[in-house]
Amino acid sequence: MALSTRGVIIAGAVTGLVFAAVAGGKGTTDQPAARSSVVPKRIDIPALHLKAPLMKLGLSDEGDVELPPFDKPTTAGWYTGSVVPGDPGASVIIGHVDTKTAPAVFYRLRDLREGEVVKVARSDGKTASYRVDSVERVPKDDFPAERVYTEDGLRLITCGGNFDWSRHEYRDNIIVYASLIRAA
Repeated sequence: MALSTRGVIIAGAVTGLVFAAVAGGKGTTDQPAARSSVVPKRIDIPALHLKAPLMKLGLSDEGDVELPPFDKPTTAGWYTGSVVPGDPGASVIIGHVDTKTAPAVFYRLRDLREGEVVKVARSDGKTASYRVDSVERVPKDDFPAERVYTEDGLRLITCGGNFDWSRHEYRDNIIVYASLIRAA
């Protein structure tokens, strides 16, 4: 019942293609975060009464986006191939919806509404504040990788929809799209 790697694996594979296309077809996935020592440390979503630490997530040896470990269900992860929240570009944070026994960090993500605020505390002491533009549920096979990984703003991703017991995974992803209000 935890966040399936299948949808994120598909997203990771497409992400590499998207980054290669954005890089002018050079086949490189120059990670924006690699140029900065600033990292996001904590996410705060007041409407959900959620405050959670953030860890770094990279790419696996197979080129898939990593997930937070299942033994840290209250921790979300920032994908280091995206920009630091508050900087121009797409910033992606991933969290589990649940575990086999309990809700996880992004269990209530689907309850966010347009206009609500998401804050991300950074290691440089700044806080990037975002306003939610939309929340959508999409089938994992139709993951909108280009929109998620290339358009400006914060993206929060977890699993959602119905659970497919035969595949042991959720059928959909919940994606929150949010626009920067300020980084101060």
